[in-house]
Amino acid sequence: MSMGQNGDEPTVGQLVANASKELSSLVRGEVELAKTELKKTAVAAGTGAGLFAAAAFLALLAVILLSIAAAYGLTAAGLHPAIAFLIVAGAFLLIGAILLFIGMRALKSAKGPERTIETSKESVEALKAIGKGDGEHAALPESGVRR
Repeated sequence: MSMGQNGDEPTVGQLVANASKELSSLVRGEVELAKTELKKTAVAAGTGAGLFAAAAFLALLAVILLSIAAAYGLTAAGLHPAIAFLIVAGAFLLIGAILLFIGMRALKSAKGPERTIETSKESVEALKAIGKGDGEHAALPESGVRR
């Protein structure tokens, strides 16, 4: 590091330049650290997603095999095989219909961001009033967020 005019202390310009270089180096190092951490996280997330997909596929195969086993169980109980498989299929259709009904009720009960829409409309009206020159009476509404 070069010294200032009197030879014992660096100048302000030199201090600022050194601080800028060190800050830039620090930021680059932090970015590299973040990239490394995110890469490890992405690999772990990808591995987890792959294992989850494999588990879902195996569960699907198990459901198919258990369905066949249930139908053969009904056949062993004395029902004709066609009727046994129709009973198992009907059970799946019934379960699917129940899940569909529950899902539809859940979707109907889901509502949009009503408070946000209302406060946004109020903000637009207040800004319109301010734009028209009626700014002394128009105040922006309070945020809809409760703290």
